[in-house]
Amino acid sequence: MLKHLPFGFLLFLLFCSCESPERDCAQFKTGDFTFETLLEGSLTTTYFSRNDTLEIATINGKPDSSNVRWINDCEYIVTKRNPKNRSEKQAVHMKILYTEGNSYTFEYSLVGKARKEQGLVTKVK
Repeated sequence: MLKHLPFGFLLFLLFCSCESPERDCAQFKTGDFTFETLLEGSLTTTYFSRNDTLEIATINGKPDSSNVRWINDCEYIVTKRNPKNRSEKQAVHMKILYTEGNSYTFEYSLVGKARKEQGLVTKVK
């Protein structure tokens, strides 16, 4: 009986320490947001508004619109409405990893590509 006690205690600790992060993605489907990233060596803030199917971003003072297609509450695909070149035609897969207060951490990648990046978005309204 005593030799099984350490194994049982380890299982108990394992199950108690596995707390999944909060993912209240529905509150981030629509609204006004900011996103900061390094772009060509300088910190750039992007402001964007999103409804169920459209996202309008302002990057360096220039508006840019994209179509949004939700896969589920926490994942969606973004495609530029008026791409200017071949690289802008590629769709981007966005996945909200976890939410906290008025922000969420997400990962994104070009559809079909393995390389993923992460970012933090803050909801301003």
